[in-house]
Amino acid sequence: MSLEEIVLERIKPSEKEAASIMDTADRLKGMITSYLRSHEYDIDVKLVGSVAKGTFLSGPDLDVFLMFPESVPEGDMVRIGLAAGDDVLQGERMYAEHPYTRGDFEGLSVDLVPCYAIKDTKKLMSAVDRTPFHTEYVISNTDERLRDEIRLLKLFMRGTGTYGAEPNTRGFSGYLCELLVIFYGSFLNAVRAASEWKEGVSISPGSKGPAMLGPIIVYDPVDPKRNVASAVHIDTFATFIAACKDYLENPSERFFFPFERVPLTEGELRKLSDDRGSRIVSVVFDRPDINRDNLYSQIWKTRYALTRRLDSYDFTVLRSVHEMTKTKIIIVFELERDALSKTFKHIGPPVWVRAAASFLAKWNDNEFGGPFIDEGQWNVVAERRHRSVIDMLCDEVPVAGVGRDIDTDTLMIVGHNETLSTVNKELLTELLDPKHPWDV
Repeated sequence: MSLEEIVLERIKPSEKEAASIMDTADRLKGMITSYLRSHEYDIDVKLVGSVAKGTFLSGPDLDVFLMFPESVPEGDMVRIGLAAGDDVLQGERMYAEHPYTRGDFEGLSVDLVPCYAIKDTKKLMSAVDRTPFHTEYVISNTDERLRDEIRLLKLFMRGTGTYGAEPNTRGFSGYLCELLVIFYGSFLNAVRAASEWKEGVSISPGSKGPAMLGPIIVYDPVDPKRNVASAVHIDTFATFIAACKDYLENPSERFFFPFERVPLTEGELRKLSDDRGSRIVSVVFDRPDINRDNLYSQIWKTRYALTRRLDSYDFTVLRSVHEMTKTKIIIVFELERDALSKTFKHIGPPVWVRAAASFLAKWNDNEFGGPFIDEGQWNVVAERRHRSVIDMLCDEVPVAGVGRDIDTDTLMIVGHNETLSTVNKELLTELLDPKHPWDV
């Protein structure tokens, strides 16, 4: 028996489990349909997503769509959809292009999403209107064998940390996994192909649409103007390629079922930092009460903005990580240094340009010496604006371009020793001793 067959035996839902999930989905659809009829709404209820396609793993989410006639105004669609979510699921309101409801039903997580029952994806009325077409495409282009191959790819991506198009993962969606297996014909064929991918690879399961940019372009067979892989970040793309190369070289269940990593102790973390001569600093904000996915997008924006600012002031970020707790946002940076000399070499314009005169006028009376020529350019030894990383962050974070809902008035900056003592050791282990999940 092959490794893939062994893994599939472990993960494929049994006939009893699959039947139970479908029974739960049918009961939920029945409740929603009864609710809509009781309110005299002529709205179809459709099960979509991995359960409808038969590509789900154990403990799946249920995706249920309310299919509104195109004649219903958008405001009414949203209002009725949310009311159904409130009354049937008593769930939480989520916000994408338009609001929907997330809740629980008989132990399964449920997304109840209003959309329009369009007949052609060329006439989209909202982004989610494509989803029922995705379901039909996958059902029509797979058999039981391919659906099992899709399960393997989904679990492989989950095990290697590349599964999920959510803003914090920035990886491969379930639908994208399905398309890759349909296109390549099997899990192993997809892995072999991905091991040879390069940035900009283009895949067309159906018609090829207009030219697009991205690490990977996968044209949506139901709407070729859309890149199904638009959420895939270059780092996630590269991680998946690395995982595929490693798997082909040394297949192991660890790619599907990675070991849980034991975090390093404070002493081990300190030794790593001391051996490298690096310094650690943390930036902490209060967590705003907004949608989780939207907040993760803002955390990434903040992390990148602060990295640019730290680099521009010569503290030089080696690596960074972040996490979100119930009350806080924590971003941790490993730096080459957290303290700088009093002065630095300020590079000016070439001697022969017009701007050279104003540079000389500004710096002729410089207390650390006048301008000098080096490599054809005027230079001067100037005083740094910030010598301490903590002082720099205090001044610069509010103007660095952090996420709009992240309140810089709640900013707390934690220095090297306190970070190593107080910050989550799992996060610090990820920062100072990064390993792929399959290498743990």
